[in-house]
Amino acid sequence: MPDSSLAAAMETYIGTLKEQLDRLSRPDMLAFMRILLAARERGSRIFIMGNGGSAATASHFVCDFNKGLNQPGQKPFKFICLNDNIPAMLAWGNDQGYADIFVEQLRNLLEDGDIVVAISGSGNSPNIIRAVEYARARGCLTVGLAGYDGGQLKKLADHCVHVDINNMQIAEDVHMIIDHMAMTALKQAGPQ
Repeated sequence: MPDSSLAAAMETYIGTLKEQLDRLSRPDMLAFMRILLAARERGSRIFIMGNGGSAATASHFVCDFNKGLNQPGQKPFKFICLNDNIPAMLAWGNDQGYADIFVEQLRNLLEDGDIVVAISGSGNSPNIIRAVEYARARGCLTVGLAGYDGGQLKKLADHCVHVDINNMQIAEDVHMIIDHMAMTALKQAGPQ
């Protein structure tokens, strides 16, 4: 493949990513950050999960918020990533099915006032949808980070930050930027 083709593909990708960042709803982002701050203030846990690249983003949220925003004199964030416990996921996946790997963990751990953040590029991952349905049935607030048309997650979650593009890589990139943007904004804003 000639360098000119690679360069053109690269520029197209960058342009598409910039366009999606420009289209990202600022009110939805502010509402998401307010939800996270409220959870921190009341000492609630924030459960987060995803599959594939979204699982990596969920893990990254935990690192950024639990460590990166751990500031002296402030209450800590209490993020817990449900896709980080590989043995538990494999046990439930093997014994009950992959669609239950998150909901079964929530049955054991979820308490009143906790938040559930679900990341799904398609918005239609069955294990994500089951977990969100369970959390809502328990009266817990749910947040979705979705791509494509938002799928079931956009309709089901109490709040959704939607990346409206039919491109998994761009949707996943923006979801990762949402993590870093929220972390940076909350750090710069200081104590709330």
